[in-house]
Amino acid sequence: MKKINTRRLLYHIRHKYLTLNNVVISVAFLIAASWVWGSLGVMQRNYDLQKEVDFKKRELQLAELETRSLELEKRYYQTREYQELAVREDLGLVLPGEKVLILPPNTQTAKDADASASGQVAPTGTPVGNVQQWMNFLFGANSKNAAQ
Repeated sequence: MKKINTRRLLYHIRHKYLTLNNVVISVAFLIAASWVWGSLGVMQRNYDLQKEVDFKKRELQLAELETRSLELEKRYYQTREYQELAVREDLGLVLPGEKVLILPPNTQTAKDADASASGQVAPTGTPVGNVQQWMNFLFGANSKNAAQ
């Protein structure tokens, strides 16, 4: 019985599905699928190559900008103004008629006096948190402290 069912199944498959039209359509489908697959591969390769070209162009533009910047810097170093500034800084030379006044470094009391004169309060050891700063801002606590 199994042999008859198998033969019948093979007969139906052979005469119903393996016709010349179905074979031609499936071959055409395989050719079209391979063509699409190849086209997608070429498109992906072109995309990757275009990214590489764009990256190289950006590198070239960056190198050109650096070159121009270095040329301008070189021209600046050759100017009379830079040479004068370098001599003043490195050798301590001055123009005729100028006087140099060298002051000692500020003491802590002088720094505190400068801070209070400019209206700034010297920072304390306790930092104010972010939430507290927002509360001060929203409810005007900073303006009350500034008025005092």
